[in-house]
Amino acid sequence: MTQIPLISLNATDPDALGDALGNSFRTYGFAMVKDHGLDAALIDRAWHLTEKLYEQDDAEKRRFHNPDIGGARGYTPFKTEIAKGAAHHDLKEFWHVGRELPEGHKLADSMPPNIWPDRPDGFRDVFTQLFADMDGIGARILSSIARYLDLPANWFDAAIEDGNSVLRLLHYPPIEGDPEGAIRAGAHEDINLITLLLGAEEAGLEILGKDGEWIAVDPPEGALVVNVGDMLQRLTNHVLPSTTHRVRNPAGERAHHHRYSMPFFLHLRSDFPIETLPGCVSDDRPNRYPEPMLADDYLMERLREIGLVKG
Repeated sequence: MTQIPLISLNATDPDALGDALGNSFRTYGFAMVKDHGLDAALIDRAWHLTEKLYEQDDAEKRRFHNPDIGGARGYTPFKTEIAKGAAHHDLKEFWHVGRELPEGHKLADSMPPNIWPDRPDGFRDVFTQLFADMDGIGARILSSIARYLDLPANWFDAAIEDGNSVLRLLHYPPIEGDPEGAIRAGAHEDINLITLLLGAEEAGLEILGKDGEWIAVDPPEGALVVNVGDMLQRLTNHVLPSTTHRVRNPAGERAHHHRYSMPFFLHLRSDFPIETLPGCVSDDRPNRYPEPMLADDYLMERLREIGLVKG
């Protein structure tokens, strides 16, 4: 049975940590990490507030939905997002918390201000802190990836400074009746650099193996599941692959339960040109992407494909 490695971020040898993470990403596109430093009490509070958020009725939640910003901030209703090429919309709703930029920031046009709900109490403080903490862990992991790619350890720092990252609070309601082919999250790849996921302990997350078989991802409680996104795949000329994954519908009694998860999508800054790393190009691996593409242009192209941005 295939098992994705569980890696401690407390490793004392930074090169060994880079090799462990890099090899897992190169093989699976995924890794699981422990000893990441997230405060357990903060996580518990975040789960509690997420449940309270989604207990509110549909009309209340839709007060915080702005269809003009493609789900970038605030609430996105149930069955809005669809995986690229899928026939059915995903059986989920979500809320996005993004980076807070100072007034007049030059990237403000591509990063709208956050939308905060009136209830539950404490929502803004908790998720502002969780966003910052996840952002810091993601930067540490990218530093290890840089080492693995024989880049300076701080190579990604400028690329992600004020990056368009988002923390997504996901709710998959209980499955009602026959969903007629729809699943909680259709087979897809993530758009961003890397994703850090809390909440994968609840069964359902699967990745597509190189043999075409689905592999269950079952982290121990409190661990983060981390995966490569399409931007990092493009940057590394597919040395680090963005692996197809899904959240399948549960069977039996679990179908009647709510499922919650919190992925943190770590993005490049909007004006960063995604240009293939020279060290990832060789005679055996020619450059798949000879033309650089701005991170925001790439994001908008992909958001149109999954139905969040129209036109």
